[in-house]
Amino acid sequence: MNLALIGLVAGMALGFAGYFGGFAAFLLVAVLGAVGFVVGRLLEGDIELGDLGELLRGRDRRR
Repeated sequence: MNLALIGLVAGMALGFAGYFGGFAAFLLVAVLGAVGFVVGRLLEGDIELGDLGELLRGRDRRR
């Protein structure tokens, strides 16, 4: 099991523990799962913080 998958599972578990029930809980779990996945990828070294910042700002890396 790689770190990204562990991060995804951890984020989902935190979502369930923090708030359980309804559509809002579904959104919370999805967001925390995505955050856990990104943190896992950062820890594995598959992406770097600079790449993530460029992605969030919408900059095109091909220029």
